[in-house]
Amino acid sequence: MKILILVATENEILRENFSDCSILIGGVGMINTTYELTNYLSKNSADFVINLGIAGSFKKDLVVGTVCEVIHDTLSELGVENKEEFLTLNQVGFNTQNAFMANSRTSLINVSSITVNTVHGNKKSISNISQRLNPGIETMEGAACMMVCEKFNIPCLQIRSISNFIEERNKENWDIPLAVKNLNSIAREIISNL
Repeated sequence: MKILILVATENEILRENFSDCSILIGGVGMINTTYELTNYLSKNSADFVINLGIAGSFKKDLVVGTVCEVIHDTLSELGVENKEEFLTLNQVGFNTQNAFMANSRTSLINVSSITVNTVHGNKKSISNISQRLNPGIETMEGAACMMVCEKFNIPCLQIRSISNFIEERNKENWDIPLAVKNLNSIAREIISNL
C-alpha cells in the first residue's frame, strides 16, 4: 500500500519513523494544503493519505499530549455574517460543501474539528464558535485535506495531537514537543497495523 503522510510543517514529523511512506510538507493553512496535496496527487499515486499534525483543544478532557482521530471537520469560516448571526453558504442559497465526514479507522478518541484561517485566541470568538459548532479541536489544514482526498477518491485519516488549549493566546501553556512526540509514536503504530 502506498501511504502518503501530509503534515503542515517539517517540525511535526520525525521522518526516520516513516521510511516506508511518502511525506509531503503541505505548508500552514488550507490554501497551501489544498494546492500542495492536489499538485502531488495529480502527479503521483497514493492508496491512502494520513494527515498528521498538532491542534488546539476546546475541551478540557482533551488535554495537552492527547492524540485523537478527526471524524468530522468543518470549514467554519465559510459563510456570511448577517449582523450578529453567522450563516453558512447553504443557508444563503449556495450549494456548497463545508463539512466532511470520515469513518473511524483507529481506537483513538474520535473528535469533531473545525478548520480555520485564524486560530482562536479571543474569549468572545471562542465562545461564539463553541456555541455555534461545539468543536473538539481546531486546525488550519484538516478539512482541506479531507476535501481533496474526497475529490480524488482516496481514503484519508486525520490524526491530531493536542499542543494547547484554545484560550487567550499564552504560549507558556503549550507543549509542542510532547504533542509531536506522541503524534509520531501513535502514527507509527497505526501505520504498522494498516
